[in-house]
Amino acid sequence: MSEPKYKKIARDLLAKIQNGTYPEGSLIPKEMALIDQFGVSRPTVRQAIQQLVDQGYLEKKRKRGTMVKRTKIAQEFTHVIQSYNQEMSAKGLTTQTKVLLFQQEPATAEVQAALGLAETAPVYKLLRLRFANNQPVVLVTSYLPVAPLATLAQIDFTQRSLYAELASRKLAITNVRRKLEVLAADETTAALLNVPEQAPLFYFHTQGHTADGTTLEYSIAKYRGDLNYFVFDIDQNQSLQSVWRN
Repeated sequence: MSEPKYKKIARDLLAKIQNGTYPEGSLIPKEMALIDQFGVSRPTVRQAIQQLVDQGYLEKKRKRGTMVKRTKIAQEFTHVIQSYNQEMSAKGLTTQTKVLLFQQEPATAEVQAALGLAETAPVYKLLRLRFANNQPVVLVTSYLPVAPLATLAQIDFTQRSLYAELASRKLAITNVRRKLEVLAADETTAALLNVPEQAPLFYFHTQGHTADGTTLEYSIAKYRGDLNYFVFDIDQNQSLQSVWRN
């Protein structure tokens, strides 16, 4: 069965968006130009354009035409435990990580409470700026207890996933608890993420647990509001089971 013509047109337009032929903020050709280019009817062209509008690549502007939108990244870690690199690579995005800080330090009261540590216990503090297609997307500060993680300071986290490293030590994160807030970017965070000061950020607090219930990770992630949206899958059967258990 041959592919519908509108899908071929949509695929061609999307390829030109992604390779920069139609850059962000530019107008794609008018309907009549596309009709002539592809030798199809107006409804076929409109169906192709609507598909890309529905997918978030295009936006119709009254009296102007159809414009290429800034595409937001669907962040699905809200219901899947996987590394940033895994999730971005699955979407066809090129990733990069800059380690801004990696050191041992005394745990603050907040970190002690999150990790269940004694007051004198030291922690690793790992501060990473994560990129997708050369755009800074998220600033992540992770805290981990030093005691069970000898030699962690030797790992190059510009190349190595934190979750992969923990799994290699038989300390895989198998359960997480996340809290979401929306906050305004302060001066330092705004500069690192290349957004205006006071721009909205998605602010996630994550506690990562191993299979035996040990809290091994406490992370604070600040996601750009203009580049990200979050996907939540809710299973009615699981919800009902949770209600009955509680």
